[in-house]
Amino acid sequence: MYAAPDPRSRLQLLRDYVELGVEHILLGIDHLLDVLALVLLVRSRGTLLWTVTAFTLAHSITLACATLELLALPSPPVEAGIALSIVLLAHELALPEHERDTLTWRAPWLVAFAFGLLHGFGFAGALAEVGLPSAHVPLALLAFNLGVELGQLGVVALVLVALALLRRVHARGRMLVVYAIGSLAAAWLIDRVLGFVA
Repeated sequence: MYAAPDPRSRLQLLRDYVELGVEHILLGIDHLLDVLALVLLVRSRGTLLWTVTAFTLAHSITLACATLELLALPSPPVEAGIALSIVLLAHELALPEHERDTLTWRAPWLVAFAFGLLHGFGFAGALAEVGLPSAHVPLALLAFNLGVELGQLGVVALVLVALALLRRVHARGRMLVVYAIGSLAAAWLIDRVLGFVA
């Protein structure tokens, strides 16, 4: 996972890996859908803060552990698990109001933490493709994680603004979004499971 010594300055390396982290979250449709589903799930700003923090903490832990080769999981099951996490969130979002007494609705931060652990392994896979400069592993890892967080917070902010603008949209419009998320994630799940089973 570690690359040869990198001639870049620390500031340039920091900038490059932050950009890489932002790019990864913005181009990772599955990660974006998971964040979108979590924002749609959580109703209060305080709970949303705890939920996003739990997601961040969890994927930071597994990203660091996988990058430093303390833990390892094969990529195909991780990717299938990420797709499954989105399917599960879409299912929860599709529940009628009177059935929303599940753990996901009562403690979204706990579910976000569990799903964040999977996403950290996914982020580590992307980082492994690029490699880390052997002399600055902690700095590059920190910068990449910071970039992922900046991208994630930007997405959360955009979703909150969009939801505020669309507050008057009928509930059916919201359900169309939920079903679109669930359908896309289910297709990924099937494709990813078939990819490592076949």
